[in-house]
Amino acid sequence: MSISERKEREKSEMRELVLQTALKLFIDKGFENVSIRKIADAIDYSPGTIYLYYKDKDEILFELHNRGFSEFYKFQLAVQNIEDPIARLDAHGRAYIDFALSNPEYYDIMFIARAPAKKIKLFNNWELGDRTYSLLKDNVKSCIDAGYYQGQNLEAVVFALWAFVHGIASLIIRERMQLVPKDVLQQLTAGALQFMKSTAK
Repeated sequence: MSISERKEREKSEMRELVLQTALKLFIDKGFENVSIRKIADAIDYSPGTIYLYYKDKDEILFELHNRGFSEFYKFQLAVQNIEDPIARLDAHGRAYIDFALSNPEYYDIMFIARAPAKKIKLFNNWELGDRTYSLLKDNVKSCIDAGYYQGQNLEAVVFALWAFVHGIASLIIRERMQLVPKDVLQQLTAGALQFMKSTAK
């Protein structure tokens, strides 16, 4: 391995260390209560070292945010080969919840924490977020074209379905369902998704 390759690998490893440490601190302590110094202290480096990679904690959060959406998009794409539109939409909802429960820290930053919104507002076009929403919108439109959700506004249906699965994911991730046994919670989630599917008629 050449010196330049080793340096690039060290930079990549350092960025990853900063990101993963910041992710844990943001979730555990809240974004507003975390500073660059606290991130640096957690990994035994000086704040100046962090600033070599990120100009502020907003930039760190935004990179985590985008990373989460990139992974989320993979979950969405995995069900797009289902031909029947309503079955595909049902699988889309399941994929959404599967992603959320498999990646609770990222989901929290993506859809629950308020902080990323400040950075997103600086962009006129946010491709990573837009493409995930567009994929859901395309699936809903396919259902409408196939005779489902007749008489309903496309945008309203998309928003309602998103809010539905987001509510399920958020209740579980934020530990509002702790008193429900795991097997019962799985049944409730499956039943709720089945109910969502039934509303398409």
